Amino acid sequence: MEATLRLELRKDKVNRNGEHPLILIIRVAGQRRKMGTSIKLHPELWDNDNQKIINLTQKLKVQLQKSYGDTITKNQLIQNQEELNSLIIRIKTIESKFIYEGIPYSADMIIEILKESKAAKTKKEDPTNLVYDFIDRYIQEHELTRVKGSLVVYKSLKRHLKNYQTKTKVNFRFDKVDYNFMQSFQNFLIGWEEVHETTGKVRTLNNITIAKQLSTLKTFLGYAKRQGIKVNGGYKDFTIKKEKLEVIALTQAELELLFNFNLSLNKRLDQVRDVFCFSCVTGFRFSDLQQLRREHIKEREIRLTIKKTKEPLIVPLNQFSKRILHKYEEMGLPLPVISNQKFNKYVKELCKLVGIDDPIEIIRYKGAIKQSTIYKKHEIISAHTGRKTFATLSLEKGIPAETVMKITGHSDYKSFQRYVKVTEERKRNEMQKAWGAPI
Repeated sequence: MEATLRLELRKDKVNRNGEHPLILIIRVAGQRRKMGTSIKLHPELWDNDNQKIINLTQKLKVQLQKSYGDTITKNQLIQNQEELNSLIIRIKTIESKFIYEGIPYSADMIIEILKESKAAKTKKEDPTNLVYDFIDRYIQEHELTRVKGSLVVYKSLKRHLKNYQTKTKVNFRFDKVDYNFMQSFQNFLIGWEEVHETTGKVRTLNNITIAKQLSTLKTFLGYAKRQGIKVNGGYKDFTIKKEKLEVIALTQAELELLFNFNLSLNKRLDQVRDVFCFSCVTGFRFSDLQQLRREHIKEREIRLTIKKTKEPLIVPLNQFSKRILHKYEEMGLPLPVISNQKFNKYVKELCKLVGIDDPIEIIRYKGAIKQSTIYKKHEIISAHTGRKTFATLSLEKGIPAETVMKITGHSDYKSFQRYVKVTEERKRNEMQKAWGAPI
């Protein structure tokens, strides 16, 4: 009696972009019914055997662009897959309720309840409250499928939208989000200030944070539209200007200094050093190291499915990573990994002790106003510096960019390109140091 579900692309129907509608087929006790999912895909993006959307590699992206002129992003496909997962969960929930209450049910009854719940969302709720409720539902539905902490930006977006509504007296509604709204919301974020109750310190948002909020809003609006909510399409015309972040990485000399520093009298920092250096010589994220287990470690490599991308990754071991692993071979876990918050605090203390304190200028813009701050390098080192160090030093050692990308799991050269530019800048500085600046 339990329902069987299968997703299929309609081969008989295709839009002008070459996309086919994805439909869901529900079978219950011999009854077979079809329903639309509102998702349209190119055939190359659908894995019918495994019933999932295919991961968008750079090669596939180029192929789709040549065949259809399509510019679909990996993020869009992830959201489509999440939408499908959510639909399946809703159907299973409906079915479980029927079984619990002892009610005989059919495929038609399941589809009817799905349609009623969709209509209730769009008709019965206040248009403004619907937005905030929808953000809450989005967070709740994706808590189990997204990396912990990745949904914080949606909570922040909800808070800023409510503050915007309070200040401007303009209600935020899906059908009113056009270009002018995006411009107005951006201006609000540029002028936003928050005073700390205890310290009196004024907090503002720089352009990088503002761009992240606007980008999240656009992503969320696209998701809402695919859920069947009427969304004003004017927001798509709004262009978000994104500033490039500095790449903070250790130099080869700094890494060697850190690796060989005597910490025999400080076990806490000694362990932090080992975890940090392991990231520097393997390219793993801190979240990857948190999930690393002995079974992932082979004789000459580490095989690990990355939590962030859900992709398997093979990282060859080297003399440095082998030495660190050997040090902790008597432990249950391969590395003494602590919480991310404590690690970021201790790694700054560690690098200060070692003497990694070159001045680093960090430039941020708030609107058109340039804000420059000079830090000692240890003050801005964090867990992610390890991964950045691996990428930059590997390129400097002559490892081809495509090989480094394979090791780090970068699928998009555009996001990786900033490491290449950093090494070019560093080469230029080293050349001038050795031979003098050009006259």
